[in-house]
Amino acid sequence: MIHPTAIVDPEAKIGEGVEIGPYSIIENDVHIGEGTRIGPHVVIRQGTTIGKRCQIFQFSSIGEAPQAVAYKGEKTSLIIGDENIVRECVTLHRGTVKGGGKTIIGNRNFFMAYSHVAHDCQIGNQVVLANGATLAGHILIEDHAVIGGLAAVHQFCRIGTHAFVSGVTGVVLDIPPYMLAAGSRAKLFGLNSVGLKRQQFREETIRALKTSYRIIFRSGLTLEKAIKKVEESEIFRIPEVEHLIGFLRQTKRGICR
Repeated sequence: MIHPTAIVDPEAKIGEGVEIGPYSIIENDVHIGEGTRIGPHVVIRQGTTIGKRCQIFQFSSIGEAPQAVAYKGEKTSLIIGDENIVRECVTLHRGTVKGGGKTIIGNRNFFMAYSHVAHDCQIGNQVVLANGATLAGHILIEDHAVIGGLAAVHQFCRIGTHAFVSGVTGVVLDIPPYMLAAGSRAKLFGLNSVGLKRQQFREETIRALKTSYRIIFRSGLTLEKAIKKVEESEIFRIPEVEHLIGFLRQTKRGICR
């Protein structure tokens, strides 16, 4: 159902069962999947693809041009998967040519009010951005990560799977998977044990990750020596430990410790 006050470009592709609320604006070159609900006063700009059964609340700005000085109006895109919840006043921006041209958001994510995703970010599945959380450009967030309210993440950082970033935290380095980070400049405070238990991780896996944390971040070894020690230990057979080590080895900005 499309409200009579909504402005929908005839070139936009609207799926079956889509609802578009009063005074919303849908531009051309927009694709909206079946069953998605768009609230009132939402703006969806050209180059945006939205999956099935998403919910987008009032005053959100979806697919706006990137806030990048180098952007000169090139055609870029924002791709959003299925069953995402986008609350009030959220801003999700398109990519830039320099960054690959695409901002990509997976499935079943939750963007709380006033959160922001900048150009060229890649967000996995079941990620939570709490109220006012802000992502700069070119950020990678793996599945199941949680970013607390008013946290800010520097461009080109990575947030690992099942990591928890506390509210009002400034992230300037990569946050490893499964870890808890907090502080005006993020520091690690151990394993995200509560989150892992809620996700029903096995006790053996949690113990192995705790051991990995102690070796890598609290033993006094250099990062390279600590990684090698974990790789040579029995716990490296645990898939989550292997993922943690792979994440550390791929860092470009450096690892939060």
